[in-house]
Amino acid sequence: MNRPALPDHPTFGPGGNGDWFRRDGMKSALQTPGWLRSKGIDAFEYEATRGVAASEESLRAFGDKAREHGIFISLHTPYFISLSGVDPEKRVTGSINYIEKSLWAADLIGADTIVIHSGSAGKISREEAMRLSCDTLEKLIAALDGRYSHIRLGIETMGKLNQLGTLDEVLEQCRVHEQFVPVVDFGHLNCRERGGAFPDVDSYRRVFDRIALSCGDEVARHLHCHFSKIEYTDAGEKKHLTFEDTVYGPAFEPLAEAIVRDNLAPRIICESDGTQAEDALWMKNCVATLR
Repeated sequence: MNRPALPDHPTFGPGGNGDWFRRDGMKSALQTPGWLRSKGIDAFEYEATRGVAASEESLRAFGDKAREHGIFISLHTPYFISLSGVDPEKRVTGSINYIEKSLWAADLIGADTIVIHSGSAGKISREEAMRLSCDTLEKLIAALDGRYSHIRLGIETMGKLNQLGTLDEVLEQCRVHEQFVPVVDFGHLNCRERGGAFPDVDSYRRVFDRIALSCGDEVARHLHCHFSKIEYTDAGEKKHLTFEDTVYGPAFEPLAEAIVRDNLAPRIICESDGTQAEDALWMKNCVATLR
């Protein structure tokens, strides 16, 4: 299978357009790639979390603009996908249809990765939920039959304890097929550990090491990541914050040190509350100062 050509350096960008974009008077999605490049930002996650609504013409035009301005693109699939749902029609037919539509859109905009949520255990056991999720992923690969094989199918780690999405669970799901790759949301993992997941550089490095052992060095080096500071409760994730937060974390600086020390080339998408572009640029500059 041909993997997408990924950059040999870290890239940073926002998940969707935030306050800065609007303050600058931007109104159209087609303005996004040029605006990002003018700010020194080189990645963007296209948010299709409520479904793919744009037309083929609009999506193709967005992709042309992204290529023109050298912006690396990923796409977040709809939130209402549930790989582990107990209703077979919703779990298999519904989820596969949503993912196929997302892949169609991703191909048009030039995205090399889509991001998928796994769902939750609900009223069934966690083991049964994992079995159902892997079954859905197997059926997805069969339904795709080689189509869109150039796009990575990313499975995201999740922040609420009742959701599937520990790192171990995501790595198990990725073993279904080589097209699946982990998407590590460091803020989510931090919420699952009530703020204690990433106290130092080695705690970040261990994540990349575990992924390398399970998925291979290249997947680990080019890991697709989300990074935000997120408020949590005993149930896990509660609310996305901005980088002005000094209470919940996690801290980015040790991750920046890990990236530089181990010559990693992740894509890091920021999902801060309205300041995702500013915070993405701050992360990029933080890494640059360590080189």
